[in-house]
Parts: sequence; structure tokens; C-alpha cells
Amino acid sequence: MRPVIKEEKPQRGVSFLYRSWTGGLVLKLLSARWVSRLAGKYLDSRFSKHKIKKFIKKHGIEMGDYLPENYQSFNAFFTRKIRPELRPFDMEKDALCSPCDGAATAFFVTYDGNFSVKGFDYTVATLLGDEDLAKKYEGGVCLVLRLTVNDYHRYHFIDGGSMGEKKFIKGKLHTVQPTALERRRVFTENCREITSLHTENFGDIVQIEVGAMFVGRIVNGTKETFFRGEEKGYFEFGGSTVILLFEKDKVVLDEEFFENTANGLETKVRCGETIGSVGHNILGTEKT
Repeated sequence: MRPVIKEEKPQRGVSFLYRSWTGGLVLKLLSARWVSRLAGKYLDSRFSKHKIKKFIKKHGIEMGDYLPENYQSFNAFFTRKIRPELRPFDMEKDALCSPCDGAATAFFVTYDGNFSVKGFDYTVATLLGDEDLAKKYEGGVCLVLRLTVNDYHRYHFIDGGSMGEKKFIKGKLHTVQPTALERRRVFTENCREITSLHTENFGDIVQIEVGAMFVGRIVNGTKETFFRGEEKGYFEFGGSTVILLFEKDKVVLDEEFFENTANGLETKVRCGETIGSVGHNILGTEKT
């Protein structure tokens, strides 16, 4: 069994922003994109270097897990590269691997394109901003991976394949902590980058990177073809989220993800970890 993350007591600042009237006024300012852009400029500068040691100590980060580098800014540290041998991908074609470190929740998408997170109903069409594309994922699976500030903040391709349509949707930048998810439809309010991926073994999927409060940028590469385990991009400072949408019957996620989600728990996973398998093989026979 994988480790689970129980509902945590909200941080005082987050609770103030999302659970009080006065905090809501401050939130309007802090969730604006220009505020995060300004914070990003500071975190890109050499003046932010002094924050690195304190952050490492506070979050208990084992720097021996990462490739050595002389970081010239806090963002350079935050987007640090992990030693590849610590995040290997299962190269068996039937293995479904996590694209990133994170706290995972899993949802079945209904046949009218709905799924529910923390008491809020979402539609795939609103998430994608595209009703025609959303129809492909009715009856499928939605996997949400919430990255915390001490996770490895680069994300990778789960399979080989080629790029489809890409789109960036402008929006606000709420935190992705559970307290915010209980108060706002964060995944459809926040800015997000959407990429359709034509994969070799899992059909057409959509990968969505969701920006979060004080995340300076979502940075993606430009390759038109890719291989399993190859880096797709990274988030600059802040916790954030990667969402995967799978078509009906294309994948089978390990059952514990759905069970934990139903019990209000998140499941901790690592980048490259096997989390499921192909749902149907090329002949259309369901795997067990």
C-alpha cells in the first residue's frame, strides 16, 4: 500500500484567505496573475538566493537526491533536477506511470462529462474550454496530482507519442491546497496549459498543468514527438497540479486511488512510479 495524506490542518494564512471576509478581499489581490509575475521576477533574481538554505531546512529536503549545481536564484533551486536513477520509469508498454511527484486523487468522469472534487462539480468542457474535445473523455478517468512545495517540480511524459493541440487558458492563481479546493473551483478558475497527447499505448490523453499562487511560470518544452520518461516541463515556485484525462476503457488505475479518494485521502506517488496499466490491448480485450 502506498502512503496516504490525511486532511491536514490548514495553514493560518490560507485559512484566513479562504475562510474569512477580510481574507477574501486580500485574496482578490494575491490571486491576480500580475502579483505572481512580480513575485517570479524576484525569485529569478540573485537577491532571492538567501531563501534557499532556510527552505531546505524547513522542508527537510535531501539535497543529495539532486544533481549538484551552484544555484544563482531561488527559482533555479526550486526547479532543481533530481538524479535520474531516483525516478526511473517502468518501460513495459502496459505500465502506466506517474508523470510527476505528487498527492494523487482519482475520479471517474460521468457519461455527461462531470466529475466532483472536494464537493465541487466540474465539467470536462469547462476544464478544457472545449466542448468538442471534452466529449472524447466522457466515461473516462481523471487523475489529479497535486505537487507540494517540497516535491520534485519537473514533470514527464507517461508514454511515447506525438503532440496534438496546445492551448493556454488565462485565469487567476489560487493556491491548490485542500482548503482552497473546498472553497473555490480552483481547477477551472486558475490559469492552465492544456496539451493533447497522442500516445503509443494509452490512446489520446490530455495533460493539464495548473498554475497556482506565486507560481511564476509554467514552462513547457516545444518538441513535437517524445518518449516515455522524457521531461515535458516544470513549475517555478509554489505548489501546483498536473491533471491527466484518459478516454473510456484506455487505462486501469490501481484501485487504492479511487478508494482513498472516496475516503477523503490523497495517495502519495513519485514520478515514474507504476500506478496502473493499459485498459484494453490493441485487439480490444480488457486487461485484468
